[in-house]
Order: sequence, then structure tokens, then C-alpha cells
Amino acid sequence: MSRSLEQREMAWQTFPLTPPPSRPPVDMAGHDYTSYKSLSSSPLQFMDSVGNNTAKAKYEQIVPAFYYKPTHRDCMLLREQWIRAKYERKEFMCVEKQEPYSAGYREGFLWKRGRDNGQYLSRKFILSEREGVLKYFNKHDAREPKAIMKINTVNATFQPTKIGTANGLQITYLKDNSTRNIFVYHEDGKEMVDWFNAIRAARFHYLQVAFPGASIADLSPKLTRNYIKEGYMEKTGPKHTEGFKKRWFTMDDRRLMYFKDPMDAYARGEVFIGSKENSYSVLPGLPPNIQGYHWQFGITIVTPDRKFLFTCETEGDQQDWIAALQSVIDRPMLPQEYAVEAYFKRKP
Repeated sequence: MSRSLEQREMAWQTFPLTPPPSRPPVDMAGHDYTSYKSLSSSPLQFMDSVGNNTAKAKYEQIVPAFYYKPTHRDCMLLREQWIRAKYERKEFMCVEKQEPYSAGYREGFLWKRGRDNGQYLSRKFILSEREGVLKYFNKHDAREPKAIMKINTVNATFQPTKIGTANGLQITYLKDNSTRNIFVYHEDGKEMVDWFNAIRAARFHYLQVAFPGASIADLSPKLTRNYIKEGYMEKTGPKHTEGFKKRWFTMDDRRLMYFKDPMDAYARGEVFIGSKENSYSVLPGLPPNIQGYHWQFGITIVTPDRKFLFTCETEGDQQDWIAALQSVIDRPMLPQEYAVEAYFKRKP
């Protein structure tokens, strides 16, 4: 008999590890390995006896439209908590159990990375669907927030490798139409996933009001997004005579941002990537007579106003970046994206 979707999900969580006998068996995320055995036995027995469709009907009766359903490409935390939410906590069989992320208001403390010193400090966060904002406070008893993030520009994506913890979340928002990064985590994985889905719920509410005729299928991809691509490239300046400098690049939809360090709060610069219908293109290689680069695999981005030059360390990196950029350039621009493009053209 072929394995059901839920059985495959359970397999994601089980690791054939043989830990040292001096400590309890744990998985790669540091969780008690034996708990997965107890977690898996009942659902798997149920699915074996009644079949996959009945199991899904039982454990996914009322999954909120905004709740993120992870795939095998997502980080371990999202996959583990999805399994636990379904089978262990049975959150989608009882609406009351969904209150931590569906109430429209959430308040709590997260460890936030300092912008300048990189030190993580406990900060109070408040998410208000009614106000349409996510805000945090530098002091627990502070009356005024340190930052107010409008929910219409907020994005959240788990970044365990970049942040260095399995529960690391990168939150971005626009400040003066430039991207601002915030890096947070919590020791409790459920707490972080609840925050993530609470942000998605607030975004879902905002989008339903902003686009009343849109379907759930249209809105769901807009709740949160993973970056199209990230990694190091070298870049030169607008005159193409400066030496190339190594920078960390993040492709976030039509914004190609570059940072001196992957954990910087602000980008050193941003490039708007439009569509081919609007005279944007990406080419392999560099124009003739360009000097000052160390990596040999060039990329030229052509915009209506100028050319941006980059180099990659390997040919594979070059091809991956070109494919990522081309996927955006091949997509026609939406009406609201023209306003973003106009802002980039006005930037000094």
C-alpha cells in the first residue's frame, strides 16, 4: 500500500539518529526523539485503518485560510509544528485552540537582534489587526513603541541558517519606502510559528478589505513570501569605474537589495526589477573594458535608466541568479508596481 500524505509528513519528522547514551535521544532541532514515536503511533494507526482522506477530514476539519501549510521545501520548525498542531494539539478540530493566531491581537516577548551591536535582547511585541500594525518596545514598561510597522508592508520568513537558530524569523517592512530588517526568535517553536501565522492572519484581514473581490486563492500567496534568491555577488558603482565589492544580495519579489552583511538592518541599496515589456533585461557577462572585478562570471541587468553590473564566484551561481532575475522580468508588472518603479526613479 502506498504511503499517504500524512505518513510522508510523519516521516519528515523522524530521524535515524543514534545519539550518545549520556543524554536523551534528540532530533536535529533538539527535541526529544521519543516524543515523535508517541506522536506518530495514534495518527498512523488511524490512517491505516480508515485511509488518507478520512484522516485528513478528521485532523484538518477547520484549517484557517491564512494558516501556512508547509511543504518539504520549508524549514524543519514549520513542518514539525504543522504536524504537532494537527495530531498532538488537534488545533484544526476546535476553533478555540486557534486563538493564539486568529484572535486579531497578539502580545508577547521575543528576542530581537540589535541593529548596531548584534546583541539579542528581550523586546515586547504587539500585533493589532484592528490598528493594522506590528510594533515593538525597547523597554517592557515603555509607553511609546520603538517602531511601528504597517501590516500592509510587513513580511515574515523563517531564516534558521542565516540567524543561526531553528526558530529564527526575519521580519521586514518598508520605512520611507526602503526595506528594514528585524531578526527575532523565541526558545519555544510553537510561539514563533504562532507569531508567524498571526502576522499572516492580520495580512489576510488587510488584503480582504483592500481587495474585496479577490478570492482566497488570489490572496494566499500575498500573505507572506520567501525570498526568490539570496547570496553573495560582487558589484560596482554607477560609473562602472569603481572596484567591485562583495555584497550580500536578497531578491524579494521585484526588489533586488544588497547588504554589506546578511544580518544588516538596512540595505546599502535597492534595484527595482521591472518586466521585459518595460525594457528590463538580464544578460550573462559584462560590457567590454570593465575592470576591477575578482569573480569571473558576470551579470548585466539592463533597466530603462542604467546598467547594473555584478559578478558571481561560480558559473552555477551566475546561472541561478540569471534564472531568478529572468523569472521576475518575464512577469508583467501589476498596476501598483508602476508606483514603486516611479519611486525608485526619483531616488537620488
